[in-house]
Amino acid sequence: MTSSATILVCDDEPDVREMLQEYLTKRGFQVETAGNSEDLRASLDANAIDLILLDINMPGEDGLTTLRILRATNQVPVVMLTAAGEVIDKIVGLEMGADDYLAKPIDLRELEARIKAVLRRRANPTEAPVSPEAKGTAPFGDFTLDISAAKLFCNTGDEVPLTAMEFSLLCLFARNRGRVLNRDQILEQAHDRSWDPYDRSIDIRISRLRRKIEPNPQKPQIIKTVRGIGYIYDPK
Repeated sequence: MTSSATILVCDDEPDVREMLQEYLTKRGFQVETAGNSEDLRASLDANAIDLILLDINMPGEDGLTTLRILRATNQVPVVMLTAAGEVIDKIVGLEMGADDYLAKPIDLRELEARIKAVLRRRANPTEAPVSPEAKGTAPFGDFTLDISAAKLFCNTGDEVPLTAMEFSLLCLFARNRGRVLNRDQILEQAHDRSWDPYDRSIDIRISRLRRKIEPNPQKPQIIKTVRGIGYIYDPK
């Protein structure tokens, strides 16, 4: 999928758009560009977009606002481009449903690797070995994860929107029911990139996931915290 995937680059700086378009095109991607959120939405309506590179610091409607509006109706993978050191932007972006983030100035080889990792998770969400009990479907409280369809349904039959990363996390917990997973294991098996020991992305993503599947996210009963170690999926 990666060689023919269509990437939408949204950045208000023409030089950045041109650089990313040239680099990604040479590596086999189809690339569309947008200079603002309005152009981004027009491009989404006109093209089949596989992934969005979205700059946070744009004038007018910034990238975080654009992401919040987008996530209300669309689960296309999004990699946020943030200013160096802006940790709060990364945290807010992840909580709003970004699949990954990369700080400027951009290392183009790392960007390509991040794009491929996100696309790979979306295309092959169950590429890791799956235990017999996790094949097909897996229960999560009042929800059911359809692994083959890469979708989560509540008991009314309605679909619950998931990002690619959230789906990968649910698959990982389904494969490891009753087993405590530390952050190293979760990052290695579900996140597909090197771990920064100060990276809060897993905690943020699990917190966001809990808001979707836990009756009371403040007192989780489905994905529980094991203090000082990590998390465990052990529903009653």
